[in-house]
Amino acid sequence: MTSEGHDCRVSFSSLAGLMLVFASVFCVSPGALAHGVPEASRDALTGGGILEYTWTGAEHMLTGYDHLLFLFGVLFFLQGFRDVVKFITAFTLGHCITLLGATLAGITADAYLVDAVIALSVIYKGFENLKGFERFLRIRAPNLLAMVFVFGLIHGFGLSTRLQELPLGEEGLVSRILAFNLGVELGQVAALTLMLGLFNIWRKSKTFERFANISNGALVLAGVGLFFYQVSGYLNEADHVGVHDSSVEEHGHHINAPESEQGVGHEHGDEHEHGGAHSNVEEEVIEPANEVDNEPVNDEAVHSHDHGHGHHSH
Repeated sequence: MTSEGHDCRVSFSSLAGLMLVFASVFCVSPGALAHGVPEASRDALTGGGILEYTWTGAEHMLTGYDHLLFLFGVLFFLQGFRDVVKFITAFTLGHCITLLGATLAGITADAYLVDAVIALSVIYKGFENLKGFERFLRIRAPNLLAMVFVFGLIHGFGLSTRLQELPLGEEGLVSRILAFNLGVELGQVAALTLMLGLFNIWRKSKTFERFANISNGALVLAGVGLFFYQVSGYLNEADHVGVHDSSVEEHGHHINAPESEQGVGHEHGDEHEHGGAHSNVEEEVIEPANEVDNEPVNDEAVHSHDHGHGHHSH
């Protein structure tokens, strides 16, 4: 077999493996794709302590599609353990600032829009790895360490938006959030150290460059797909809210409608009932007066007065 055929087979196998990975990302639950918090993590966050928060932070990193895709892109720029610690610390620092600050200040945004921005960060990383800035924009790529810090800010804000939906309580909140970020740091360092070891072995292979191009192209496509998924979720949510508000407004109009629109028969029934009650009261008041004055009762006057009162109730 020629080396060209061998490279072609490796390329196709690499592409198939990558598509399987990204397909699994798109097949996860909608809650996960919306930067949601799983039920088990919700229980740990609402009633857990420092250890539970630390473990949940590490678990969040290992199960969050946004973290995994972004870190996969960062891998291509890492050379050793020192790079891992440096870049992950920059990411975690940004993550901690917005997670802690936004949660304490009560600053929120629509989760779908925040996750759409996070999807753009995935596109950015794949585009940078493909040297898109130099090839297409004819400019140097921004400083990677600074961009990792910025993306940490965005990811932290996205998680803060979700956490504020939970009854976290105020006691020890700062220490718990710091413990969560510690878990994020430890989880990322552990995962990237293992993955980087495999990457460094593969770098020596002639197929690595081809694999890098294919995988980063797939990374861009995954980011595009996730971006449109989040935008679609936001638009559907807005439509649902609009229909719900319209239904509430219509229902409220029916409740507050004029009596003439709510039911003529019911009104006439009440009128007849009230009319009869008023008539009896008037007769009881008039009769004793007639007894005192010894004057005959004028039936026509009484009937005219009752009819007029009933007409007024209309």
